[in-house]
Amino acid sequence: MAPQTVSVRPVEDSDRDWLRETLTQRGQLRIVSRGRLTEDAAKLPGFLAERGGSTVGYALVRIDRGELEVVALEALSRREGIGTALLAAAADEARRAGCGRAWLITTNDNLDAVRFYQRRGWDLVALHYDSVTAGRELKPELPEVGDYGLPIRHELEFELSCANLT
Repeated sequence: MAPQTVSVRPVEDSDRDWLRETLTQRGQLRIVSRGRLTEDAAKLPGFLAERGGSTVGYALVRIDRGELEVVALEALSRREGIGTALLAAAADEARRAGCGRAWLITTNDNLDAVRFYQRRGWDLVALHYDSVTAGRELKPELPEVGDYGLPIRHELEFELSCANLT
């Protein structure tokens, strides 16, 4: 039996309660990225992925100074095309908005995300050394240890350049 198709649509006001609950469960309601704290990520614009009448993922974005930041990206189940569809929707939004680049941050422990972004054409453009350590001043609940038992200390910045957006 073939998996059901994933569809992606913009977040609507009626989705905010679901988003807030889901982000809270995942410890992502408050997000720190490049020294900037987003207190309530559920208020951001973005996209929801749906399959078979259920919401199966989200991408939340922020456009600032001609750049689109993917602030949060989550597929509720892996290796089913959900994250890929959401990341493509974010890139499409950057194109529509005339952004020079789309970018995102992940942490040094998130090796699965590093692989995921690179396989989808996003380039690793910066290592922000010890920035997660500094980010704990804004969000003290950030864990010290993450995936694969790795200490979480650094932010890795990925981007999709304007050449890939046009």
